[in-house]
Parts: sequence; structure tokens; C-alpha cells
Amino acid sequence: QVQLVESGGGLVQAGGSLRLSCAASGRTFSNYVMGWFRQAPGKEREFVAAITWSGGSKYYADAVKGRFTISRDNDKNTMYLQMNSLKPEDTAVYYCAGRSGSYYPGIKMNYWGKGTLVTVSS
Repeated sequence: QVQLVESGGGLVQAGGSLRLSCAASGRTFSNYVMGWFRQAPGKEREFVAAITWSGGSKYYADAVKGRFTISRDNDKNTMYLQMNSLKPEDTAVYYCAGRSGSYYPGIKMNYWGKGTLVTVSS
């Protein structure tokens, strides 16, 4: 079992930045592919970014490429999402998620955090 806890959400103006963190506990974090997903009001949850266990490969949704950066520190059992040039359409609850194994498009995660709210004002 892996427990995931997100932090770092909040209210920011358009064009601003936020850094989300995801603290993991339980099974060996370093063996897991990790990712960020988000769910905006009235919309389905969508993929944002993912990172392999080593951090050597990263994947991004087209909507955030060039603005968001995913990273991880396996020594600290923590994953991050640096979000720059934020837009009002980035407003959502952001979820941390993970699973063992390799990344694949449309990946289904086994473990989820409870989410952190990001609100971007225009």
C-alpha cells in the first residue's frame, strides 16, 4: 500500500507560478511510476504529467507542455509539479497518483492522493 498526500495548492493570478508536492509513504516509492492528474469543475479527470521511477523519462499533456515540469526526489519520497505561466483554465483539483511498473499512454494508476485545489484568477 502507498499513501500519497498532496500539498502546495492555492490561489494565484494568471501568469503566476505554484509548486505542488506529493509526499509518499508505504511501499518503496522509487519503484513506482508517478503522475499528476487534475479535475476541473464539471469535467472529467485528466492526465497532466508522469515520470518514470528513475526520473529519466517525463510525459506531459499537450495543454501543459512548456509550462509545467514534473520531477521527483526518491531519497525524500516526494514528487513535484512546478507550474509556471498559469492560466485560468488550469484551475482544478490536482491529484498525485502512482503505480508499479512502466509508463504507458492512458496509464491507470493504482494509488491516489486526495487532491489539492489550484485556483487561477484572471
